[in-house]
Amino acid sequence: MILVGNQRSGASNLAHHLLSPENEHVQVYEISGFASDNLHGAFNEAYAISRGTRCRQYLFSLSLNPPDGVAVSDQDFERAVNQAGERLGLSNQPRAIVFHEKEGRRHCHAVWSRIDGQSMKAIQLSYSKRKLQDLSRALYLEHDWTMPRGLENPALRDPTNFTLAEWQQAKRVDIDPREIKNAIQNCWAVSDGKATFEHALQERGFLLARGDRCGFVAVDYQGGVYSLTRSLNLKSRDIAARLGDPSTLKSVTDTKRLIAARMTPALKNHIDQARQSFKHSAATFDRAKGDMTERHRDARVNLKSAHEQREITAARERAKRFRNGLRGLWDRVSGHHVKIKRGNEAEAIAAKARDRAERHALVTRQLLERQTLQAKIKASRKRQAGLLHELRSDVTRYLIMGREPPDVPMETRRRRRRARSMSP
Repeated sequence: MILVGNQRSGASNLAHHLLSPENEHVQVYEISGFASDNLHGAFNEAYAISRGTRCRQYLFSLSLNPPDGVAVSDQDFERAVNQAGERLGLSNQPRAIVFHEKEGRRHCHAVWSRIDGQSMKAIQLSYSKRKLQDLSRALYLEHDWTMPRGLENPALRDPTNFTLAEWQQAKRVDIDPREIKNAIQNCWAVSDGKATFEHALQERGFLLARGDRCGFVAVDYQGGVYSLTRSLNLKSRDIAARLGDPSTLKSVTDTKRLIAARMTPALKNHIDQARQSFKHSAATFDRAKGDMTERHRDARVNLKSAHEQREITAARERAKRFRNGLRGLWDRVSGHHVKIKRGNEAEAIAAKARDRAERHALVTRQLLERQTLQAKIKASRKRQAGLLHELRSDVTRYLIMGREPPDVPMETRRRRRRARSMSP
């Protein structure tokens, strides 16, 4: 079933909507975790608790819509609500469940309070759309419903049309065998002959081929082979009635060669995209490195200039401490001149130490900034090397697939078996 959820406020408006007489039938199936036993009171209670927090969207509303023409029991709806609450982290939260019937369709609404009464904080709902989409896909597979095209696994598409990012994502996604079976069944459901079935399969990344026993099989872009009789739960003669004679199709080996011939240029294109992308990244890093070097040089020049200017000013101030004339002569005779001189020397040494410390602090900050940038550059180079190695491995795999030996005709294999069984 299709699951659509969103965070919201507006307790009274939501309760009024769920109880709207525009629906032909409304059933408040469950109100749990609230002190109130009606929707208006329950949702207003959630609002009152949220006033003790900064949360403004204190409710999470979820609609559950089964496929047209499918009768779903209350227990199945409730189990789906429980699974959604578990995935979203709302299992222990107060909730309400309401059923609507309109125009011959029955669907369900579930509403949770997002405020944790113990910590008085709103429960964070990260990636809720993706989690609900994954659950929706799982529910279609569990109940063996025809899955909407938009909900199918994005990896089940014609891979020759993938972008580099989509190719990487498709390789990361683990495809449930039930999804593959469901995709093949959907292709069968929307087709009325061999041409339309082949087109529907190709859109989902499969090619129709002749199996070893002259049956029909689907071959995916990775070389996986799937029997149509098992996937469609039909007999060979029923499939042949729509698709014709399987002997007119390419063998699995020839089909794999065709897949390799199609995929190799696509992967080489991905390699070119990766190189261009990393070339752009390298240029960006080079500009950042150049700008940083210029800033660092300017900062060091400015600091050196400031030190020199400060030293000139300090030297003048120290020189003024020496008196001229008879007073200066008296300072020399009394030893006061020597004390001033020693004090000036000590100040000069301290000033040099201070300047060295400031210069060291500046260099240390700049090194840290440069090291941070260098770490990003190294990480980018590592990603580039890893991605290019992975893509080249994919190309090699398809090249090997394309060099598989030709199929030995069935009759030849039978003769060989008979010859081996007759040999002493």
